[in-house]
Amino acid sequence: MQRVEAVIFASATPVPRETLAGVVGRNCSIDLLIDDLREELRGRPYELVSIAGGWQHRTKPAYAGVIRASGAPTRATADLSADEAAVLMAIGYFQPVTRAELSKIFGKEISRDLIGNLRSFELIASGPRSPQPGAPYTYVTTQAFLSAFGFDTLRDLPDIEMLEDAGLLSRDRMMAADIGTTISDESGEE
Repeated sequence: MQRVEAVIFASATPVPRETLAGVVGRNCSIDLLIDDLREELRGRPYELVSIAGGWQHRTKPAYAGVIRASGAPTRATADLSADEAAVLMAIGYFQPVTRAELSKIFGKEISRDLIGNLRSFELIASGPRSPQPGAPYTYVTTQAFLSAFGFDTLRDLPDIEMLEDAGLLSRDRMMAADIGTTISDESGEE
């Protein structure tokens, strides 16, 4: 159990099952070890979470304010603009999606620079080529996306209907590009 905990603790990224099986042997139950570790960490300010197809130590959300207030250096996270966050959300829900399809969703041209920024944060990557004429690139989210937002798989994304019911998203407005007013033009105008 301590070998599994040590590997997870030392890793900067989620540790997949295969890696842990290599540490303790294939005949060992990884799930039981993880359950035991979670139980042992119950009173700690951090926990063992299943993220991006693996496991990682994460500080419990209740301690976020204390950590921010301390000014202690933490792992760098992507500081997304509103435009980047909106496009990333669209890629998450509609992937694989082309830049032209994103432009159609938002009613404005989505710049290559914006896509490049999301790629530089390693939140998106190139997906399969689209079957459309010219075979444009598509974009998909990455393991880093899952990790950054605390998702184990894409199935953990909030349900669009639930977001609509909460008044946070309107699929009709999104498809009509009403939220596209936040996407900047190439010239930098809003």
